[in-house]
Amino acid sequence: MQRRTFLAGSLAALSAGALPAGSAGAASGADEPFLDLLTKMNEAQIPGVLDSYRNSADSVRASARKARRLVSAYVWPRSARHHDGSLLGPLEFLAGRLTTLQHDDGTYDIGNLHSPPDSAFALQDLCLIQNLLAADAQPSTLPVRAALERIIRKAGPALATGGVHTPNHRWEVSAALARINDLYPDRRYAARIDDWLDEGIDVTRDGIYSERSATYASEVTNPSLLTIAWLRHRPELLPVVRKNLAATLFLLEPNGEVDTIASRRQDQNRIRDVWWYLTQYRELALHDRDGRFATVAKDIERRGTGELGDFLAEVLERPELSAQLPPAVAVDDDFVREFPAQHLARIRRGDRTATLFGGTDFHDLPVIASGLSTNPTFFKLRKGRAILDSVRLSPQFFSTGHFRSDGLRRSGQRSFRLGDEVKVPYHLPLPKRYRRSDGAYALTNDGRFYASMDFPHRPKQFRTLETAVTVTEVGTGFDLALELGGSEVPFAVELCFRPGGTLTGVEQLDAAGNYQLVDGTGTYTVGADRIEFGPGNGPARVSMDPGERYTQLNGSLVPEGLRVYLTGRSPARYTLHLRTA
Repeated sequence: MQRRTFLAGSLAALSAGALPAGSAGAASGADEPFLDLLTKMNEAQIPGVLDSYRNSADSVRASARKARRLVSAYVWPRSARHHDGSLLGPLEFLAGRLTTLQHDDGTYDIGNLHSPPDSAFALQDLCLIQNLLAADAQPSTLPVRAALERIIRKAGPALATGGVHTPNHRWEVSAALARINDLYPDRRYAARIDDWLDEGIDVTRDGIYSERSATYASEVTNPSLLTIAWLRHRPELLPVVRKNLAATLFLLEPNGEVDTIASRRQDQNRIRDVWWYLTQYRELALHDRDGRFATVAKDIERRGTGELGDFLAEVLERPELSAQLPPAVAVDDDFVREFPAQHLARIRRGDRTATLFGGTDFHDLPVIASGLSTNPTFFKLRKGRAILDSVRLSPQFFSTGHFRSDGLRRSGQRSFRLGDEVKVPYHLPLPKRYRRSDGAYALTNDGRFYASMDFPHRPKQFRTLETAVTVTEVGTGFDLALELGGSEVPFAVELCFRPGGTLTGVEQLDAAGNYQLVDGTGTYTVGADRIEFGPGNGPARVSMDPGERYTQLNGSLVPEGLRVYLTGRSPARYTLHLRTA
């Protein structure tokens, strides 16, 4: 039986609350609250699609996703929009737009030009749509199905021969090819998938992918690997996803956010929500009968935040994902968890969590660039709704910028140590054998800037700044013991609190959200949750210096929020006390 014929029967059965015979959980039937939630959330998306589907500024991916939302509602018998003829015109418009925008080589421009990986994101949606419409088999959708077939067939060879930019692109392209091959089989597609998979999956011993990004794990790598495992019969991919989901359990915040401080991608400075992981946790919970994963999935459903309606299409395509979950098992909320591969530690005590980070790429590759971890935040703390999003330290030392620890190591039963040594050279005259009468020396980099000075061959004298931070868990909070030595320089410690709370005990510096704790103890309060910090270390004003790598390009490292500064001068020993209540 062709899979689309099987899917047609599965849709009808799922509408009646039954799962396909032989599927996991078939005997207990579908998870009705889960189906009701996805149906409701999808229905809520439709007015927005109908109001905006003609938006000429939409990317190809946005147009494909809007079409996916319309199709989910159209084919689902439980939807209030089931076989609603008013959806067909917009759907035909979107199919026409996607046809027009496709290049002759089968690719699309989506930020990048003629991009196989960016096209693959849209193609995954279009293949899923085609599958659902074929199973629904309504004559009225024949024009759309014909247009989609032309698009998909045209794109297949481009994805099977084209290249990628990033690690996750390999899996996105492979998943799209698996879908295309499922619809319109071609040995070239299977061969290309095998080529990419043969490179090995880039997961570390910590269970984190090489890009260290919750965004790309949840939106790209995990769902792509699950799709390949399903359509290409590659069960060996499931343990990779399982390992990542298990690691993510220790990065979850009580409010449903995922810690992203170690990311090498755009989300290293952004908030990421766990709802993107919904069907991944659900699939592995069902496959492994893992009650922890079931708990996360149910927590996402309970919160009901994010675009959960987008998951309806996946569940209609794979009704087994809607099976009753195994009994919930509490997710550990009292732990110290180390991630050695990225020099990160997570500490959780109920609704109090902390993150320690010393794993930027800055010491191996001292540049600021996409794909590198450069976030100078080395500590984060939250208690309930009171959130300290970052603690940063900036010495004014030859414009070298923020303190970024060169690693993280356990220094005691309840303590960790971060540290770094920065050496800045003064260059002496070249040895005679390297001197030139024309003065035309090689343009080289001394670590801070370029000049025609042939820096590598020059003897040097160094100025040094040594910084160490020992973080110790103490009672209801943490002590951060700072030591700076080697040179006399002013420094500033920056505490950035999440907007929405109230600060007391601090002096307001301006109207832009900057404050200073001069003496005593400050507090940040949200409702009944509070973080206390101090003591103040004097009235000196010291600006946060992001370093010449940023200022040369008019860049900024000012985090969003309420910023409190504590200042001093090295050599110094200062302990910042953070307590929660």
